[in-house]
Amino acid sequence: MNISPGILEIAVVLLGVALLLLDLWTPASHKRLLGYLAAAGLCSIFVGSFMISVPETPQPAFGGMFIHDHLALFFKQLVLLAAIAVLLISVEFAPRITSGIAEFYTLTVFALSGMMFAASANNFVMVFVSLELVTITFYILTSFLRNRMQSLEAGTKYLILGALSSAFLVYGIALVYGVSGSMAFSEIAASSETTQGSLVFKLGILFILAGLGFKVAAFPYQIWVPDVYQGAPTPTTAFLAIGSKATGFVLIMRVLFSAVPELAHHWEKLFIGIAAATILYGNLCALSQRNLKRLLGYSSIANAGYLLLGIAALSPSGSTAILFYLGAYLFAVITAFTVIMLVSQQIGTEDISSLAGLNERSPLLAAAMTLSMISLAGIPPLAGFFGKFLLVRAIIEQASSYSPYYLLAGVAVIGVAISIYYYFGVIRVIYWSKYPADTAPLTTSMPIRFTMIAGMVGMIYLGTMPNGIVKAAALAAGSLPH
Repeated sequence: MNISPGILEIAVVLLGVALLLLDLWTPASHKRLLGYLAAAGLCSIFVGSFMISVPETPQPAFGGMFIHDHLALFFKQLVLLAAIAVLLISVEFAPRITSGIAEFYTLTVFALSGMMFAASANNFVMVFVSLELVTITFYILTSFLRNRMQSLEAGTKYLILGALSSAFLVYGIALVYGVSGSMAFSEIAASSETTQGSLVFKLGILFILAGLGFKVAAFPYQIWVPDVYQGAPTPTTAFLAIGSKATGFVLIMRVLFSAVPELAHHWEKLFIGIAAATILYGNLCALSQRNLKRLLGYSSIANAGYLLLGIAALSPSGSTAILFYLGAYLFAVITAFTVIMLVSQQIGTEDISSLAGLNERSPLLAAAMTLSMISLAGIPPLAGFFGKFLLVRAIIEQASSYSPYYLLAGVAVIGVAISIYYYFGVIRVIYWSKYPADTAPLTTSMPIRFTMIAGMVGMIYLGTMPNGIVKAAALAAGSLPH
């Protein structure tokens, strides 16, 4: 068995096991610092990922269930970056976790390994196993603050709805296997002439997409997001927002373009409808939110809708736009949740009013949150604007052959206009709302400052000099047989 294509995943799993062992000999007063060790280990793996060559012909492994190509490598580097940032902010969050901080770090690393396996999934068995590894660890991470009722409630809701989505996924896989006789994407695609006329086969794919739709928070599977985002520990919420979403989208792309490419091109109306509904639902519901994590939860739903524009386009340019937008979204979301975590720890609330006068308490945090909101709103010259531009352009390119794409592009623009109101409402509170005179200035540790500065640089760099990342995204998207 050739295991070299999976060397990154193996390294991440070994790091997680090493953290569990180190926890046995680490004094309680120093367990918090294991997060820095975990982040350093992931940094080494991230650097090492650039030394891995990708063959011209995708390299299968583990009996063909796993594939090593440019798309997989792009996503692995993306989620590695996300996990490094999450671990750094987890160290700052550690005092709020009464026990088991080393286990919190370890579960984060194991969730990362599931995301990386999902990026290389080439078989429905690998899809299910990798998703369950991600989902089960998030069940625990979401309810990790056992002394907070909100965290336990969020974990329970996520468990129930996550189990339901897994049931959809498993039933869909069973139907697809029953008709095609295979779980390998290439074999299912090769048998398209005999399978894709089957109603049972189509129903199976719809169930699979429903299960994956839960992961990306697409309408109508988005109802879990606000409560779970609000109740979960802030580092977990940040990892859910980018890691789980990225995992869902890479699997949707794999399934649609590798397993059922012909069927996907007959479902453009379905994808257009879901994308439009997701954009409008997320943006309209965010308008009335006062809790910052709930606001970003509804924002996450809206951003899933924007990403679904790339799916609806059913083209290489759409897939390229998805990959670029996920990179832009990573920097904005991690930076925003870092600020929310620091402010809520000082003020004791996650209400939007906690940001009042942030520019006086900490100019760095104020600048970081402002750039995050501007990027998420899609205002130039930051990364979010260019990401949304690529997604809308991919839709417009298809509109000449199918006019409803113009309507979808219009919905996307309306969604952006609505989002400006609530994103800039956050900025208004930061700079134009007064705060109590006895509120102390906010101080930040060196790793947190590094995380926020890296996030700000990433948003500016991707917005002003996107060519390099766009080329890498286009190369990764080229791995899919559109």
